[in-house]
Amino acid sequence: MPTKTKVYPQLIPEIRDWPINKLYEDRDGLIAAVDQKTLAFVLEKHGDRLGELISRVCYLELIRLKNNPWKVDPPKEPQFWKRIRTEVTANEKLNADQRQKNNTEILRRIIHRYTTEIAGNFKESTFLFARKFLTFFFKRLLNAAAGKIHRKFWNTKLELYERIKVHGDVEHVRRMFNKGTVVILPTHLSNMDSIMIGYALDFVVGLPSFAYGAGLNLYESEVFAYYMSRLGAYKVDRRKKNAIYLDSLKFMSQVMIERGTNSLFFPGGTRSRSGMIERDLKYGLLNSLLSAQRSIFENNGDQKIIVVPMIIGYHCTLEAQSLIASHLKSTGQEKYVSAGKKAFNVRNLLSFAWKFFSQSSEFHLSFGEPMDVLGYKLDDNANSIDERGKQVDIKEFFSLHGKIEANRQRESVYTRKLADKVIENYERYYVVLSSHLVAFTAFQLLRKMHPTMDIYTMMRLPADMLTIPKETFRQAFVTILDLLKQMEADHKIRLQEELHSLAIDDVIQHGIKYLGSFHAVWPLKFDKKQNNIMAKNAQLVYYYHNRLAGFHLEDKIEWDARSIQQAIDNLQESE
Repeated sequence: MPTKTKVYPQLIPEIRDWPINKLYEDRDGLIAAVDQKTLAFVLEKHGDRLGELISRVCYLELIRLKNNPWKVDPPKEPQFWKRIRTEVTANEKLNADQRQKNNTEILRRIIHRYTTEIAGNFKESTFLFARKFLTFFFKRLLNAAAGKIHRKFWNTKLELYERIKVHGDVEHVRRMFNKGTVVILPTHLSNMDSIMIGYALDFVVGLPSFAYGAGLNLYESEVFAYYMSRLGAYKVDRRKKNAIYLDSLKFMSQVMIERGTNSLFFPGGTRSRSGMIERDLKYGLLNSLLSAQRSIFENNGDQKIIVVPMIIGYHCTLEAQSLIASHLKSTGQEKYVSAGKKAFNVRNLLSFAWKFFSQSSEFHLSFGEPMDVLGYKLDDNANSIDERGKQVDIKEFFSLHGKIEANRQRESVYTRKLADKVIENYERYYVVLSSHLVAFTAFQLLRKMHPTMDIYTMMRLPADMLTIPKETFRQAFVTILDLLKQMEADHKIRLQEELHSLAIDDVIQHGIKYLGSFHAVWPLKFDKKQNNIMAKNAQLVYYYHNRLAGFHLEDKIEWDARSIQQAIDNLQESE
């Protein structure tokens, strides 16, 4: 029997005492502080080239509004940017001092518009309602789905937390909240992530709410927009790539952290299109943690910023088909033939939730090791400990001749070190799911069976040419599972409990069942005689296979060449 999920008590019982609630009690003060820091940074960086910078930003914004407008865009945006463009052009006729003064004032207005748009809010009453509603809704949906009939909607026997699996040293993570400001850095797979992570951290792990960035596209739904804008989320518009917006966004996150607000952001920047664990992190986001820690020290504070990597996992990802299509299109170009994609909307989300519950699927959340902003491990008192077990005073790393000061080049080196430690944790604390293992095994075998084809050609083959004899699959699966178990023994990865507790044939059945729990066409399926395993949707098999890509398993496997050749011969005979 699988181990039951432990539910932890609330770490801070009173919501009014949560750091995020205290932060937004002075929302105007937050915006003013972000305005000031962003303005100073942009002026220092761009100096007397402000006019050129602002003109470039105006151009990019007007192009965005023309080519990709959204209904959630702030009102009268085209008028604002046209007016700014006119003012910058007029400034060119003035002397240098007056031009710089006017452009600085224009810059101040642009930054304030951005920060006001980005800033979220937090309302205790809204949070309490959302908590009760989600608990009610998910619990009833779970029980209705478990019975597969709507009349069981009011049954209250089953609990949602049974589907949420938490891994890692939770007690150590919880202790860190009393020792500093915690920043959680999760991997990112789906638009469902923010909802599922938020619910799991509150309801199961008992942590206070975090400030987090939410894509502006999620605000297209008025219902979502109402709640997210009152639950600690700040808006992130990924269409905006200009320097002023990105700096405003960075300093919003930084100031929140400096003020002691526990935060959560996805360091990969966006959802993983390929399905792989992120190994290319956004240095700008991570660098804001270094800047925030230095700023705290500069102001004679000693509050430590505590970084906690987190790895999330689903057997089945809501947007897998559209994500892998996007990845294949960008990497394959003319070799890839699109089959269309399914848009994200509320109906898709509810359909996913229903199938998530009815198939007894699970949400896995795995905590890595808490660390400081330089990547050093932390003991229970949040002391930084180096590789030799010696205590480290990280304040010294921000000092030059005894004075705390900014050094962009030095902090860029620290940022890369932090990124490396986060990626190391992503790999070491990744939990292998049965569904991802069957997908990895299947795709690797298909590549061996079609060695002359590139993956784009192979994925266009009909299902009867993407068929693997069950015994061949089983042999390869056992080989890979044994390798993963050795990696787990060496503390290089983690395995889902069922990979230890179930018999091999049952594990394979388990993985294939949950791999297809949402998709209209199941990625893998047994044929009617149960003798073969067919890739009914090769793109999705590739996507879920990629969860284990990057661990270099394929280079460590001793493939059974004779079994694979027999599979090829069988395939040729069937043709």
